[in-house]
Amino acid sequence: MAPRRRVIELAMSEQEIETLTALSRSRSEPASRVSRAAMLLAYRENPSFFAVGRRLGVHHQTVQRCVERAESYGPLSALDDRPRPGKEPVITPEAKAWLVSLACDKAKDHGYPHELWTTRLLARHAREHGPGAGHSCLARLVQGTVSKLLGQEEIKPHKMRYYLERRDAEFEQKMAEVLCVYREVQVLKKAAAKSNKSGKPVAIVSYDEKPGIQAIATTAPDLPPVPGVHPAFARDFEYKRHGTLSLLAGIDLLTGKVHALVKDRHRSREFIEFLKLLDAAYPAGTAIKLILDNHSAHISKETKAWLDKRPAGRFEFTFTPKHGSWLNLIEGFFSKFARSVLRHIRVSSKHELKERIMAGIDDVNRHPVIHTWSYKLADAA
Repeated sequence: MAPRRRVIELAMSEQEIETLTALSRSRSEPASRVSRAAMLLAYRENPSFFAVGRRLGVHHQTVQRCVERAESYGPLSALDDRPRPGKEPVITPEAKAWLVSLACDKAKDHGYPHELWTTRLLARHAREHGPGAGHSCLARLVQGTVSKLLGQEEIKPHKMRYYLERRDAEFEQKMAEVLCVYREVQVLKKAAAKSNKSGKPVAIVSYDEKPGIQAIATTAPDLPPVPGVHPAFARDFEYKRHGTLSLLAGIDLLTGKVHALVKDRHRSREFIEFLKLLDAAYPAGTAIKLILDNHSAHISKETKAWLDKRPAGRFEFTFTPKHGSWLNLIEGFFSKFARSVLRHIRVSSKHELKERIMAGIDDVNRHPVIHTWSYKLADAA
């Protein structure tokens, strides 16, 4: 005679009951968890495996196993499947370590014409050389297993991540010099707000060049949007090149005014022409401080010779460190100008492109924006 089933006293706290109730009504939880939560709640109301099974449409032994797990491990722990032992791994930890170490090398270092591994190439290499290295379990290694093993170690040997090595030994010092200029801008703005006009007048200009602006012409007219049919302009894929131009621009950090020239190139003579533009734009007694990079045109013999002919203190250069163009505020202006004026621009000639660029600069100067710098400004000495 079969032993009589005992009634299991299932104790649950109010919080556990609330959690199980929410799970039993969930539409996003896995079906197994929802079903087990309903079993436990139903068993709490009527402690009968047969009654709960008949009510929920499951076998009474399923209800019994769920309740027994809840008794042993707790109601919430009984909602999940118990871990199973599974099959012993075929690939040994030593073989996996050998494969991962191999993936950390370049494919070319192992005699292949490829620069980096592909998972297919890595699997083939492991099949051919793994048994010889003492890992016979790799003799039938396939591409999918390689992807799985490398994914577990978060290694992607088929990808290249770029970085920029800091090559300027004086980076911090030069950055501090630039930040000190920005601090001076902040001080001058406060002084202007108080209408304090004492001291020598100063103009601080953030300068750079934007080369390679393409003069591209369309080969067919653009088609306008058609409501309900074509929501955007349509443009023929083919185009015609007319060459490139360079935008030389400097933004006055105190007034927001943009000084600009558009030239075919940006050599020393073009840079000197821009300096002449600044020289004419400010009164003779104003000190003009420029923040700029170490482009050859900025430090050439021609540029130095022209500066030597100017009055002492008229021009003062503060150079950004190598690979530190992000320290120059004009870069933000170039980015905005490219996205608003130059984006999708099509012209019939380089002359038209020049006129469009200068018209864009004039539009900016009608509503100048005073750019400010705040990053690490408190660290400036």
